[in-house]
Amino acid sequence: MNLQETLTARDGQYPLNGAFDPAFQAVADAFAENFRVEDEVGAAVSVMINGRSVVDLWGGWRNSSLAEPWEASTLVCMMSVAKGITAICFNMLIDRGLISPDDPVIKYWPEYGQNGKEKTLVRHFLDHTAAIPVLTTNPLWPGAMFDREAMIHALEEQEPLWEIGTKAAYHVHHQGYLLGELMRRVTGVTVGPFLRSEVTAPLGAEYYIGRMGAKEQGLVAEVMPNMNARLFAAKDADDQTTLRALAFKQNPLEPWAVTMNSSIWKTAEIASGNGHGNARGVARIYGALGNGGELDGVRVMRKDSIEAMITEQHNQMEQLQDRPYHQALGVLLNTPEAVYMGPNMRSFGHHGIGGSIGFCDPDAGIGFSYCCNKMHAVGTNGPRAARLIDALYSCL
Repeated sequence: MNLQETLTARDGQYPLNGAFDPAFQAVADAFAENFRVEDEVGAAVSVMINGRSVVDLWGGWRNSSLAEPWEASTLVCMMSVAKGITAICFNMLIDRGLISPDDPVIKYWPEYGQNGKEKTLVRHFLDHTAAIPVLTTNPLWPGAMFDREAMIHALEEQEPLWEIGTKAAYHVHHQGYLLGELMRRVTGVTVGPFLRSEVTAPLGAEYYIGRMGAKEQGLVAEVMPNMNARLFAAKDADDQTTLRALAFKQNPLEPWAVTMNSSIWKTAEIASGNGHGNARGVARIYGALGNGGELDGVRVMRKDSIEAMITEQHNQMEQLQDRPYHQALGVLLNTPEAVYMGPNMRSFGHHGIGGSIGFCDPDAGIGFSYCCNKMHAVGTNGPRAARLIDALYSCL
C-alpha cells in the first residue's frame, strides 16, 4: 500500500510518503501520529521482516525552514546508531577469524600497551570497559576529534582511570577510534571503507561513516540538536570535572548545530557517532542479521557469530551517563528503561542521541530503524521511536 498525503498538524503541513504492507497499517498510523503530537520535523521509519520490506516511510521536511521536503533518498546524521553499525563490522572480523575478543589488544596494536593498558582485551573496547572514556593524561585541543592520528596517539598514552574490565563507562567518542584502529591493524582499512565495501555496497544500504562525497552530502538533512540533552549540555555545565564534560573537550568550539551540519562532520570518520544514513539503509543491515545473517544473497555473518555477538557482557549502570546499559559485544541488548527495542529482551542494536535507532529482533526476524532530524532531549531513545516500535509489535 502506498502512502502519499499531506498531514496538517501542529504548526504546518507535513508531506508523508512511502509504502507499507497493509498488515502494518498501525505503523503508518503511528508515523503520522508522531507528526501530530511530537516535535517532529523530518523523519523516516523502515522495517524488514524475514528478509522482506514491510514498511518504508518518510515524511516532513529536511530543514528547519520547512522549505525542502524529506525525500526517499534523504540522509541524516543518526549519531550513536553508528556504534551498532561499527560493532557489526567489527564482529564480521571475529566471524572471519581475523581477530578474537579474548586476545590482548597489544597482539595487534603494540603501541596501545602504555601506562598500564597492556592487559586490555579486545572485548574491553567492545563493551566500554577499557577504562579510558576520556583523555586526562594528554588532553587535546578543541577540534582534535577531527584529527584521527592525534586521537589515536592520545589514546595510546592515556592511563586507565580504574581497573580495566571492572566497570563500564560509555566511551562516547573513543570507542570508534579504538575499534577503527584495531580494524586498520587487522585489515588495512578503518571502519568507513570496510563498511562501504563489505556491508552497504553489497546490501544496497544507504549508510556512511565518514568520507561522504559531494553528491552524498547534498542528500543530508539539516540536523537540529536539542541542547537540553545531557551529553550536549555537558560542554557548558558548571562542573567541568565530570566524565560527561571531559568527554567533550576535544570537540569543536562551534555550537553543535554548526558542527553537525558542516562538511567536515560528514567527511571525518568518527565511527562512534557521525554515521549518516536513512532508516531504509539501517533496517536492511539489521534485517540481514534478523534473516540469519543474510539478505538477498549477501552474507553478513554466520548465525552462530550473531549469537556470540549478542552474548551479554554486563548489565550495569555505566559511569559516563549514569544510566543502565545491557551490553553485548559492541551492540546493546534491549534495555527498556534506557534503550527500548520492543518486548523481546534478546533484541539488539544501538540508539543515537536525539531519537534515532536501529535494532534487530533475531527471534521475530525483524530489522527496524527510525531516524529524525529534530532531536529530543529525553534520556531514553524517546516516545517517537517507542510509538513506532509498539505499533510494529501490535501487528505481529
